Amino acid sequence: MRRLERLSVSLAGRTVLRDVTFDVQPGSLVALVGPNGAGKTTLLRALAGVLPQAPGLRPDPRQIAYLPQGARCAWALTVRQVAALGRLPFGGRDDGDVEAALRQCGVLDLAARRIDQVSGGQARRAMLARALAGRPRLLLLDEPVADLDPPACHEVMRLLSEFANAGGAVVAVLHALDLAAAYATRLVVLADGAIVADGAPDEALPAAASAFGMTLAADHRPLLTPLR
Repeated sequence: MRRLERLSVSLAGRTVLRDVTFDVQPGSLVALVGPNGAGKTTLLRALAGVLPQAPGLRPDPRQIAYLPQGARCAWALTVRQVAALGRLPFGGRDDGDVEAALRQCGVLDLAARRIDQVSGGQARRAMLARALAGRPRLLLLDEPVADLDPPACHEVMRLLSEFANAGGAVVAVLHALDLAAAYATRLVVLADGAIVADGAPDEALPAAASAFGMTLAADHRPLLTPLR
């Protein structure tokens, strides 16, 4: 579906990615993890086709939806109008996709509200609805659960898991390793611009902990999990 082959990227004289080979296939939910400055956002931008240093991959808005970190709408649009922006590559034709995306993201009841008059977490879900309204095959998301409370984090991660299970593909930058372990089918760990681990979450978690300068150990303290 999408592949990078031995990509190296330097920005402002600093090497950000080093000889990275990466691919994503349908049915997968890939979590990109690693410390700040590891190259996660640069890798995501390369996959999206918006990185000049990776000219072989062109953006395809009919197939790929890219949601940058901290994405916000600067105009006083309604939540529905924000989601409808995801239909622009299709000439604005809707066919109920906007309402379906709003419902998926749990903001259908806010459709008539202005985007600048809802909470930060609700606005983030509206931006995710914009990405889903285009019915993409590949979702590229930079910290999609930032600003969300714990129940909403699980709701979004379940939504992404369902998207992948239906045959789509997701690559998401995540800082919450517990969410990555619970929902991702694959964990890719970056450190100093290189991929240091790539595999099932339980196999890659020790490398993720090491990348953060931590160790992985059993923890039997109470853990918040969603009601089933």
